[in-house]
Amino acid sequence: MSQIRLVIVDDHDVVRKGIKTYLMTEDEIDVVGEASSGHEGADLVLKEKPDVVLMDLIMDNGTGIEATERIVEQLPDCKVIILTSYYDDEKVFPALEAGAFSYMLKTSSADEIAEAVKKAANGENVIEPKVAGKMMTRMRAPEKQLHEDLTQRELEVLICIGNGLTNAEISEKLFIGIKTVKTHVSHVLHKLEVQDRTQAAVYAHQKGLMK
Repeated sequence: MSQIRLVIVDDHDVVRKGIKTYLMTEDEIDVVGEASSGHEGADLVLKEKPDVVLMDLIMDNGTGIEATERIVEQLPDCKVIILTSYYDDEKVFPALEAGAFSYMLKTSSADEIAEAVKKAANGENVIEPKVAGKMMTRMRAPEKQLHEDLTQRELEVLICIGNGLTNAEISEKLFIGIKTVKTHVSHVLHKLEVQDRTQAAVYAHQKGLMK
């Protein structure tokens, strides 16, 4: 069985070299390079074409997210494992959207990291439980509707549009000036991402806003 070619990207020398020293004791893993920044790491990976990359997130001269996106785009078969101290939404989801294959925390043991590298090479990903929980929560969360961004007054204007009222009629019904009505209509069309009043009216009926 051929060895798993691995590149380690981390801006902390002690962390990077510590991981490298341990993984080099694994017969199945061959550490073919290391880098201390996102840009340097991406360049190295594109040159060496490893099977797996251990990627830190927060680094100077190119983040792990930027590097991951570049690597996955040009080497789609390369598996990027994020290895970081962060698991907040602002780090997790951009990293996964960039194409990260696995997501681990630096609290993981050396054995767990080695196992994750082997699994990645076999097409099996490893997701830190805290991160997996966030993913499940996002999947369960209902998709936000465009009309939820409307103000109460804009919603009233939309309902009027759905009832076929003209600007003048809306002005009279809501006791607001014509210019104000036009402003609200413009905002409604923009927020609903529709081109005209007809599409806005159709949206209002489809979403059950006319009840």
